[in-house]
Amino acid sequence: MTAADPVKVMKEEVGKAAAALVKSNSVVGLGTGSTTAYAIQYIGERLKSGELKDIVGVPTSFQAEVLAKQYGIPLTTLDAIAHIDIAIDGADEVDPQKNLIKGGGAAHTREKVVDYLANQFIVVIDAGKLVDKLGSSFAVPVEVIPMAMTPVMNAIKKLGGKPELRMGVRKAGPVITDQGNMVIDVRFDDIPDPVNLEKTLNNIPGVLENGIFVNCADIVLIGEVIDGKPSVRQI
Repeated sequence: MTAADPVKVMKEEVGKAAAALVKSNSVVGLGTGSTTAYAIQYIGERLKSGELKDIVGVPTSFQAEVLAKQYGIPLTTLDAIAHIDIAIDGADEVDPQKNLIKGGGAAHTREKVVDYLANQFIVVIDAGKLVDKLGSSFAVPVEVIPMAMTPVMNAIKKLGGKPELRMGVRKAGPVITDQGNMVIDVRFDDIPDPVNLEKTLNNIPGVLENGIFVNCADIVLIGEVIDGKPSVRQI
């Protein structure tokens, strides 16, 4: 019998810890990514067992929508609800102020709409996503309408960024978002002021949204493997 992969088990535990924070009679933002997928799974299991009742989910991506349907979570849209009680989502980087870079899955535009609307936003990550400063290890994803690709890249270069069009993996051509747009991944030597950079990037004509999330995360659940055993801590 093969021993369980401790990293996989750790992600499951983080997802389970986030799912445990969901209460009955609530609207839940369902994020995107491998750790969040476990949260969606465990919310579905709590619903199936009767531990949770009257839950509706708002998916942030096609992936989240498919998983929610797979695990029996009823879905709704932002047109049909007045608020979101709790959102659960991952991140690619988290700094000490709980600012985030998201968008590794090219879903950051929908994620930002849902996560910022939520009364409580729970971030689920592994310890490797913790950084001292944003941009340390991950580029900033910027969603751009196709006709504006070149002028947006030129504007980003003037800001000191190094833009690169995100290309598909095992697919010819660029990554296309759920909105039908493209993603530019931008490297910055330094991001001293993520609040200002988020606004500056979004003010470039042709940019739909970028992956810097500031002043929005309430709880960060961090999974770690310590001495071969998974554990979860909170900040």
